[in-house]
Amino acid sequence: MIWRIIFLALMVPLFGKDIYFTRSGTVSFFSSTPIEDIKAINEQTTCVLDIETGDVSFRIPIRGFIFKNGLMQEHFNENYLESDRYPNASFTGSIEGWKDITLSEKLQPVSLKGTMNIHGISKDISESGNILMKGNRVIGSATFKITVSDYEIEIPKILRDNIAKVVDVTVDISLKKK
Repeated sequence: MIWRIIFLALMVPLFGKDIYFTRSGTVSFFSSTPIEDIKAINEQTTCVLDIETGDVSFRIPIRGFIFKNGLMQEHFNENYLESDRYPNASFTGSIEGWKDITLSEKLQPVSLKGTMNIHGISKDISESGNILMKGNRVIGSATFKITVSDYEIEIPKILRDNIAKVVDVTVDISLKKK
């Protein structure tokens, strides 16, 4: 809990006055192979959006991912993502063309560009998503294609056929004004 407060305290000065945020965004990932499908969900994502500039940042606690299989969750944290050493994943970037977007109840496609950090490795990425304004909330979603090897996540040879080389990471957020 304390890291969330620290994160928000550190992020807010980087943004303007019209800040929308959440501490309960949802991030899920899905790995599909002929041998096995793996899915996990995390509802502890912190996200901050500067409505003036389109700058966006989110942080995902790795231990917050929940799997159906407890052993799979243990291996994910201890062996693959090494969550004691790398407790969070993050994205910091912006929504491209933000000044040309008028938020409304109509779902609008957007492009996100920034830096993804997973497992202590930072990579510049660009992906598409959607955004809309519903009542007093900004609602957004995006799917990131994450290549496991790009982030130096080592999969034991015996399990390489069980885990996809590219994993779909989906972000769904509902932000309210700070």
